[in-house]
Amino acid sequence: MTTFFFAIFLFAVIAVVVDVSEKTDDFVRSGLGVKKIITDYYFGFIPHIVALLLPLFVFISVIFFTSKMAGRSEIVAILASGTTYGRWLRPYWIGGVLLASLLWVANQWIVPRANTLRGNFEAKYIDANSTYTRLLTTSSNIYLRIDSFTYAGIYAYDTLTKRGGPVFMFKVDGEKVVENTRADVISWDTAAKKWKFESVISRRLQPLGETVTMEMTRFMNFNFKPYDLSRDKYTKDKLTSPELSRFIQLEELRGSEGLNDLKVERYRRDATCITVLLLTMIGAVVAGRKVRGGSGVHLALGFVTAAVFIITDRFSTIFSTKGNLPPIIAAWIPNAIFLFVFIYLYRKAPK
Repeated sequence: MTTFFFAIFLFAVIAVVVDVSEKTDDFVRSGLGVKKIITDYYFGFIPHIVALLLPLFVFISVIFFTSKMAGRSEIVAILASGTTYGRWLRPYWIGGVLLASLLWVANQWIVPRANTLRGNFEAKYIDANSTYTRLLTTSSNIYLRIDSFTYAGIYAYDTLTKRGGPVFMFKVDGEKVVENTRADVISWDTAAKKWKFESVISRRLQPLGETVTMEMTRFMNFNFKPYDLSRDKYTKDKLTSPELSRFIQLEELRGSEGLNDLKVERYRRDATCITVLLLTMIGAVVAGRKVRGGSGVHLALGFVTAAVFIITDRFSTIFSTKGNLPPIIAAWIPNAIFLFVFIYLYRKAPK
């Protein structure tokens, strides 16, 4: 654990130094003080970069620590004293579970909030042409499915003012439209927490005619909020897991495209935690064997294994987002492969 936290601390420092060197001009142009930059940007940047590479650093730390023990023949002495191989691995199981639990909590709530903090800062002060900034302009032609029999569309919507229009909404019964509602303006009422239609004309179609209703304002309790109308491809990184699950359900109801990308992100937040545990055990089994070359050989093998894992993860993601591979399989394929790798190495390890 000491090796891991020391390594992740050094990496965080190096990452911050490199990032500062790249964004110095942007920080100067922003006119913000050092304290403001740290609280508004680096409090979001550091959790993001640490969580991103935490499994890799767990793996490297386990290999480095265990190879030192193997080089000093400590593991040989432990096993020769009558200690079983499973008992020797028990501390690694405990450490892996602790770090995996820490990453799981971070992925569900902490990292998304950090991404929101970091993304908002970058959009405002660093990247004037970012996706987030473009969302602050008017988006046109938003179509959505409110429920199983109600459809709506907004011809223009401004995410900054949370206001748009004109808007239409119609209900269907089978293949027939039974009600058609149109309004000049749709806006979000922050006090009532509801959507407000202005200049509303509603036509209810009947077998022998129609009923027309005109209102100046009408409050509507829809199942979507203003941020749900954002078309930001980075939204999945900024939502906590409960919010992301709700967003996926809403997008499924709308019939939106690109759902696999959202689902892969949701499943990966859980799968990455198991990755930490698997890499911990693989690192312990690989580095627990005393070989010529010491830690260098173990570290080289560790980097190769990590590279194979990353490549497998990227390929499975692409096959899901661009193809027909189910998202849950894409998120768990790397873990399934490395589970068999661990079983094989465990059986071959000298005990």
